[in-house]
Amino acid sequence: MMKKVTNALIVTVSSAAGLFALAMAVPGSAQTSALAMLSGLNKGEWTITFRDGTPSRQICVRDGTEFIQLQHTVQTCSRFVIEDNATEVTVQYTCRGNGYGRTTIRRETGALVQIDTQGIVDGRPFDLSAEARRTGSC
Repeated sequence: MMKKVTNALIVTVSSAAGLFALAMAVPGSAQTSALAMLSGLNKGEWTITFRDGTPSRQICVRDGTEFIQLQHTVQTCSRFVIEDNATEVTVQYTCRGNGYGRTTIRRETGALVQIDTQGIVDGRPFDLSAEARRTGSC
């Protein structure tokens, strides 16, 4: 009886590990298409105001994913969606050879979001908190 239970437990653990590995293998670009909250934000020019005094920045928002990689803006990075709901998304991304980041974006309205992002860029850590507000057309 003990051998049957042990074998069943091994199969269950193996199956769970296999499902986890399969989920991790899904390309980041396929997962980012599920970020409906971001695509629901108002399109146009947004001003990002950083809470640490870093000069504000304007970006043109087309689909909302522009907020994910504020420190790795020109790089193609793999992404993994950690949380995706109607008011908040969290995405972990890795930029091969130049660090990684984890960004949480909380929607207050279609024209106002709160952003927290941290990680490593150019071998140095970053930890930023900001508010982004739609300010016009682009």
